[in-house]
Amino acid sequence: MSNKKLKIGIDARFYGPTGKGLGRYTQELVDNLIGIDYDNPEEAREYVIFLSPDNYDEFQGMRPGIKKVVVPYRWYSWAEQLFFPFLIAKEKLDLMHFPHFNVPLLVPAPFVVTIHDLILTHFKTPRASTRNRLYYHLKELAYRLVILSAVKRARKIITVSNFTKNDIISKFGAKEALISVTYEGVATLSKGRDSLFVSKLDSQEVLDQYKISGDFLLYVGNAYPHKNLEGLLRVFNNLHQERRDLRLVLVGKSDYFYERLKEYAKHLNLWQPENLNSPVIFPGYVPDAQLEAVYSRAKAYVFPSFYEGFGLPPLEAMANLCPVVCSNSSSLPEILGEAALYFNPEDETDFLAKLKMIIDDFALREKLVARGTERIKLYSWWECARETLDIYKQVLKK
Repeated sequence: MSNKKLKIGIDARFYGPTGKGLGRYTQELVDNLIGIDYDNPEEAREYVIFLSPDNYDEFQGMRPGIKKVVVPYRWYSWAEQLFFPFLIAKEKLDLMHFPHFNVPLLVPAPFVVTIHDLILTHFKTPRASTRNRLYYHLKELAYRLVILSAVKRARKIITVSNFTKNDIISKFGAKEALISVTYEGVATLSKGRDSLFVSKLDSQEVLDQYKISGDFLLYVGNAYPHKNLEGLLRVFNNLHQERRDLRLVLVGKSDYFYERLKEYAKHLNLWQPENLNSPVIFPGYVPDAQLEAVYSRAKAYVFPSFYEGFGLPPLEAMANLCPVVCSNSSSLPEILGEAALYFNPEDETDFLAKLKMIIDDFALREKLVARGTERIKLYSWWECARETLDIYKQVLKK
């Protein structure tokens, strides 16, 4: 066998916190893969990390055998489909990994793909798009074509829960032997890339900065329709009639979906601009270093999703000693086990009852925090990367 080192490409255009959940997964996977190979230089592979112009400088893991390539094409674009394959071909890769389903139809290398969920097959609604209905339906058709092509041509499909594995088999007829489940990891936010440790003594300063006062429930994440945040607002509106001093804090980068949610909160008389004395507070994007302080003061983290392929945000809440009240849908019971208090997201009476329960029962909150600290031990980014590397090795042997 030749001494030539195997060359693996990774599409890391989502790398970093602005890529939301995909960004966290891509960043942790890339950084840990490189770390594993750095610790085993005799087996080290070469990596080509494909980055966007926005995060090209954010990736700092350079060492011998690592190459960065800028990809000036946005995900889900025609340019991605037409021109990204030329950049891949230029690198003469032995294997390419796409950490998301958006695989170019003409990708010129053997590849593995990570499919986190099939949300778009379950939530066919133009409300999930910022464009008009015709554009949305064309986009949905393209999505189905791209993901079906990826499923059929991938050497291996990586997914992040048994729930999503079974969903892929059911929706696309994929062979079970082709799919490997690698759970995502979780770490305390004070270990994040942009973090300086924020002590509990500093937490009031952070809360003051974001105009958060009194007791509050917390949600951190995006505001896509399947997250069921309008349902959360309706339930909180009922709760607020009885608990006038209670706040709801919704943390997430401002975008079309968050702006629409603000309008709905305004319609319910729960929010006013500048968050001044509002029952609902929209702090926008909060850096990890400060987010830890927000978790530390929340009564509970609320996760009302209709559908999740994995559910990283509630695990991050657990890692930061925040009790979790969560919907019982899709993959969430599989991932969170007995470490969360569950409600039916379709039943707002049940949802309201569980919010009252977690607010009023101190012993329950303490029990959930203890269970959460144990539950997160099941999820390691290093282990996720190691299992992914094993999948690369399996594919490269074929």
